[in-house]
Amino acid sequence: MLDIQNITGAILDMDGTLIDSMGIWHEIDKRFFAEHNLIPPKGISNQVNKMTMQEWADFFTREFDIGMTGEQVIQRIGEMCYEYYAEIIPLKPYVTEFLDFLDDNHIPYGIATATYRKSAEAVLKRLGILDRMQFVLTAEDVPSSKKTPEMFLKAIDLMQSTPEDTLVVEDSLHCIETAVKGGFPVIAVHDASVPLHEQRKIQELADLYGQNLHEIIEKLRS
Repeated sequence: MLDIQNITGAILDMDGTLIDSMGIWHEIDKRFFAEHNLIPPKGISNQVNKMTMQEWADFFTREFDIGMTGEQVIQRIGEMCYEYYAEIIPLKPYVTEFLDFLDDNHIPYGIATATYRKSAEAVLKRLGILDRMQFVLTAEDVPSSKKTPEMFLKAIDLMQSTPEDTLVVEDSLHCIETAVKGGFPVIAVHDASVPLHEQRKIQELADLYGQNLHEIIEKLRS
């Protein structure tokens, strides 16, 4: 069981953990294909979910002849993404309560996300939690995103903590696998977009698992 007294920092995922945005990415994928009169292949959103922005762009330009460069694909997806993040996406339940819990325990925290910086800052500001973050790291800061521990390691440098004393709070299997390999204790939060077989694996890997952040707080207090 995690001992919160030993924790000196927390790295928070954003999409699916703090904000209810995973379904939006499926919508963005569909919209992007529709703009080019293409039918999205079955399971495409789950396939590209684990890709970096550059990998997604390279995949799309390689597989579909639409006359766009990878840079143009990244720019257009970013424009579509910003609309949702700046105007629509809500907080997930108990986020403010969870941040208050970290504050009460004098644990600094920040964001590590694969989302575009402009969109990430827009949604965090609109939802009133941007100023609470010590840092916001995006795939534009670390191109490998969370496929390697690099983003997590950059975060602990900013907090002057160590992997074994820094919580990673996530909902996605491949990110949790990266954090575990990097020696970080992991809190996993349920998100409905995660396939059932991945949810089972997440529960096996995580040090603590909860259906929501309130349940996580209660487990950390017990």
